[in-house]
Order: sequence, then structure tokens, then C-alpha cells
Amino acid sequence: MHLNTNQAQKMQDYFLDIEYNNLNYSENELNLKEFESCVFNSCDFSNCNFIGVTFIDCVFNNCNFNSSKINHVALRTVAFNRCKIKEVNFSMCDKLIFDISFDTCQLDFSKFYALKMKQTIFKNCSLIAVDFMETDLTEVLFDRCDLYKSEFDKAIANKANFRTSFNFTIDPEKTKLQKAIFSLEGLKGLLHKHQIIVE
Repeated sequence: MHLNTNQAQKMQDYFLDIEYNNLNYSENELNLKEFESCVFNSCDFSNCNFIGVTFIDCVFNNCNFNSSKINHVALRTVAFNRCKIKEVNFSMCDKLIFDISFDTCQLDFSKFYALKMKQTIFKNCSLIAVDFMETDLTEVLFDRCDLYKSEFDKAIANKANFRTSFNFTIDPEKTKLQKAIFSLEGLKGLLHKHQIIVE
């Protein structure tokens, strides 16, 4: 099969069903590339300035994204497991299909501002001072997550499940919480501004 230069270049920028282990990526190494059904194990993306990268049906295990710059990245059915993702701004991601999940990840100081995240799963995550302002969190599951100082102003959290999570402070006057689920212990986080004590 004969490929012209453009076709050959496109094939070099598309990677299918590959497993990557213990790699340390440089700033622009991944730009304008597409990965489908790939697995990344113990890889370091902290130096990356992502531009025009697409991940489809990919899994990241024990990877480091701390302070990486995610600009115009497509995350389509992507799972993060035991990853460090501090101070990452997801709000610049491609919004057409934004489908992610997090299990046992550190996401402190990251931003999901104004994203549509319906039915996203956060499990055993540290979400300290995360920006969920104006985010659509409909039916999102926060399972055993630390939400200390996370910001939910103007978010939509209808049917979201906070039952097993803790340290959150949410103002029901500024956040849509219709049919959201909380434990009795979690009620303190909803009444904080009113200085009501729940014992």
C-alpha cells in the first residue's frame, strides 16, 4: 500500500491499543496526537503542555499530571486510577464529548469550571479546593471523597450523591440540589452559612 506524505503523517499521529509503561513525557511530545484504547502505567505527564491531543477509551494508572497544562484536549471515556492530578485546569478540554472517571486520585486545586460532567464518578478522591463553579454535576457520584473548600457556586448538582463524602460546604441558595443525596452527617455542610449546629 502506497501512502502519500499526509497519510503517513496521520498514521504516525494515531495510536491504537498500545500499553505505555514508566515514560516521562516532554512538554510538546504528545501534541496533535490521538490515542485510542491505550493504557498508560506509571507515566509522568507533569511537564506536558497538551495541545490538540485526543484520548478515546484510554486508561491511566498511577500517572502524574500535577500542574500539567491541558489545553484543547479531548477526553472521551477516559479513566484515571491512582493518579496525581493537582492544579490541572480541565475547563479548556473539548466539551463535545467529555467523559471521565476518577478512582483514588489526588485532584486538589484542579478546575472543572462550567463543564458538563453528568454521571461522572469520583471514588476515594482528594478534591480539596477544586473549582466546580457553574459545572453540571447532575447525577455525579462523590464516593468517599474529601471536598474540603471545594467551590460549588452556581453548579447544578441535581441527583448528585454526596452520601459518603465529607468536608464539603455547599450553599443550597447558590447551587441546584434537587434530589441530591446526603447523609445526616453531611447536613452540616449545607447549613454552614446559617451557623446552624447539627449534633
